[in-house]
Amino acid sequence: MKILIIQQRYGIGDMVIFLPYIHAISKKFNTAVSLLAKKSSKANDILGEDQHISEIITLDKEKDGLSGFFKLTAELKKRKFDKVFIFNSSLRYNLIAKFSGIKSIYQYPLLRSKDNIVHSAKIFAENVTGQAISTEPNLKIKNIDNNNDKNFKHICLGISASGPTKRWDIDNYIKLCEELAKTKKCKFYLAGGKNDIDLINKFKNSDAGKNCESFERLNIKETLSIIKNCDCYIGNDTGFMHLAVSLGVKSLVLFMDSPVMAYGKYSSRITVIEPKGEKNTTTHDTLGKDKISFEEVLSKANQILV
Repeated sequence: MKILIIQQRYGIGDMVIFLPYIHAISKKFNTAVSLLAKKSSKANDILGEDQHISEIITLDKEKDGLSGFFKLTAELKKRKFDKVFIFNSSLRYNLIAKFSGIKSIYQYPLLRSKDNIVHSAKIFAENVTGQAISTEPNLKIKNIDNNNDKNFKHICLGISASGPTKRWDIDNYIKLCEELAKTKKCKFYLAGGKNDIDLINKFKNSDAGKNCESFERLNIKETLSIIKNCDCYIGNDTGFMHLAVSLGVKSLVLFMDSPVMAYGKYSSRITVIEPKGEKNTTTHDTLGKDKISFEEVLSKANQILV
């Protein structure tokens, strides 16, 4: 039996959140599945060693629009899938599946306008499998030998974010790390890329930067074993946080301008901090980065590092 799963959301975090449901469907039908996912989700880097996924079909710009509709249809048709599970309400993907000759199509209710990413996926997959599914993602990777110095606390520091309103000021992170280093030996791993080079350099040039490494020259796949071997993640709601959670790493996450109920409550490994006055209420327009309590972050960071 050949099974296709369509997960068209953009982010790394989105890809991680869907992992339990992709795995559950694979286990239900006792076969590895094909996954159609956007390039921006980094599915190839994240899931290349996943035994439940046989191939990843990249959804890129060439498969958008009218001409892309027919190109994607042709690509799927030649694979002769028996079933497809569509984790969205799009009529486009429903029609693509039909024109691709897939007989069994399972999908969210068509044209649904709003949904909670976790709840919708969980309900959908549980209806398909007939079983309760944990929302905890588990990402399996190879080559994770831990040679870290046990005299240090190894902290993945999530200084990056998809936009400035979701990013706690770098000066706050520097101050936080300087305070942590007063009571324990720490090594910091700066989870950011080439677009974050100014933030990375500012951290490196501070007192806190005396014992740090950055991800600026690494691809996502190369960061996974480093994150896996960290004692914790402390930082913004970003793709690196979701990777840390999926790798079993305790994570202290600052939600300032993104929906905490969708992205901060699906795992017991996540400890959330919201702006003052918010309680499970942050959304995409909260704009609360200047209302995060430094004292609360420091206190909970010390607790998570015990």
